[in-house]
Amino acid sequence: MSHRTFIRRFLDVTGCSPGEWVLNERLSLACNLLETMGSSIDDVAYRSGLGSAATLRHHFRQRFSTTPMAYRFQFSRCDASYAVSVP
Repeated sequence: MSHRTFIRRFLDVTGCSPGEWVLNERLSLACNLLETMGSSIDDVAYRSGLGSAATLRHHFRQRFSTTPMAYRFQFSRCDASYAVSVP
């Protein structure tokens, strides 16, 4: 199968390109980590495959119109002792 054919078929099945799909999966994992773990934003970015906190913040703002910390503060399901109040 050619590269172009793979991309067309992937798009037909998933509704997005392979790159978009990978980003969606990484952001989904980052959300899960932010909700369930008290790890630093750098650690969440690393564990979700986004590499750096800056990249995580960039994609979070684009997709969710919020920052990772604000997301954590709103949706966290674990001890909030690490949470910082957002003014």
